[in-house]
Amino acid sequence: MTERATQEVRIARQGELALGYRLFASLRWGDLGDGHISARDPERTDCFWLLPSHIAFHTARAEDMVLVGPDGQVVSGDGDINQSAYYIHHPVHSARDDAVSAAHVHTAWGTPFAAEVRPIQPITQESCFFFENHALFDDEEVQVQDIDGGRRIALALGNNSAVILRNHGLLTVGASVAEAVGLFVLLERSAEAHMKARHAKPISAQAARYAREDLMRIGAASSFQALVERHVGPNRF
Repeated sequence: MTERATQEVRIARQGELALGYRLFASLRWGDLGDGHISARDPERTDCFWLLPSHIAFHTARAEDMVLVGPDGQVVSGDGDINQSAYYIHHPVHSARDDAVSAAHVHTAWGTPFAAEVRPIQPITQESCFFFENHALFDDEEVQVQDIDGGRRIALALGNNSAVILRNHGLLTVGASVAEAVGLFVLLERSAEAHMKARHAKPISAQAARYAREDLMRIGAASSFQALVERHVGPNRF
């Protein structure tokens, strides 16, 4: 990849990252700074971009992002970061070369669902995205304060698109910011359905796999674009 092409990819990822934060804000997530979205740098692949902790999600701009190095220090941009974001995202990116982005924020349905420590079942169309494609992190460490905690999350995640963090919330990864954020919204909706439909009857594994393959062909990134248009709007910055 040429230097110019690399810079174009970097700018595009920073822009999507800003939109992801703004979308979370529009859904009333992250008001307490209780979440983060990351985007791997296309050149320095052991580093990732993140919104500084002093900037509110709803005001996020591409130029606000800071680059976090493998040691947790900001190597480009201005501002401090939420250290828990580094402890979680760095191990996930290190373990998953295919993960350009990871998304985690505390939500009204995902967090209580995580407290029940149960998996997503194929009870809705959205939940089929995660059939045989998510994991449970069954650990009491809700306050992730070191790299080891993040490594255990990454280990639990494995090659899946999502992991449910016990008593904590949801985390998704994707090949782009759009995919990670789109999957997160779909996972939150799946958690809501599980909390509301206590006696739901799951569809069969065969039907769930068929639905998953078709949904993945369409892709969660398309959900991100639709959500941005609806909730963030054309005047994005």
